[in-house]
Parts: sequence; C-alpha cells; structure tokens
Amino acid sequence: MTTNLFIGGVVAAGFDAAGKYLLVVSHSGRGVFEVGTWDRITRDATLAYPEAGVAIGIGPIAGEKIAVREIDYWTGVLEFPSPDGRWSLLYSEGTMTISSASHASPPKE
Repeated sequence: MTTNLFIGGVVAAGFDAAGKYLLVVSHSGRGVFEVGTWDRITRDATLAYPEAGVAIGIGPIAGEKIAVREIDYWTGVLEFPSPDGRWSLLYSEGTMTISSASHASPPKE
C-alpha cells in the first residue's frame, strides 16, 4: 500500500510515542495525521519550528514533545521509517509518500 500526502514546505516530521499519529511541521504550521488511514486529524497554522530535534504536538497529541526528523536542506528530501518499522516515509517536492514496509524500496548502502 502506498499513500501520497500533498504537503508543501515540510520542515520536519515524527511519530508520537504510541505510534498512532504523525506530526508534520511545515512553513505553514503543523498538522497531525492518523497512522494507517493517513487522514489529517488537525492543523494549526501557527508557526512552531522544531528545536533540538523536538516539536510540540497539537490536537490529540497536544503538548507532547515529539522527536522529529528534519529535512535535508541540501537535497530537499526527508526520509525515515516509522518507529515500528511498518511504514517508510519519503518527502520530496511537496509530496510525502508513505509505503508499507513490504512495498518500501530496499535501504541504500
């Protein structure tokens, strides 16, 4: 299964501790997506960039400190797995592509 989320200006993303939600930080604010359905649950247009690899959650994860991976500004790519290894996420040029691990491309050496 592959899902595409169209999100411009992504800066960072990460999962909550329970692995139920994906927090995405962009130049337009923050959004929370439910893992599996990938439906956006909530959005906040207030700018709140990560500090020291941590972003603050909103909506169902309000106030939680979420460890995030930040985009590589040289390549414009953000790539990381879900904490349980079930999903592979790849962001580039406004699209977050989420693939199940069985459909993910092999790791680069």
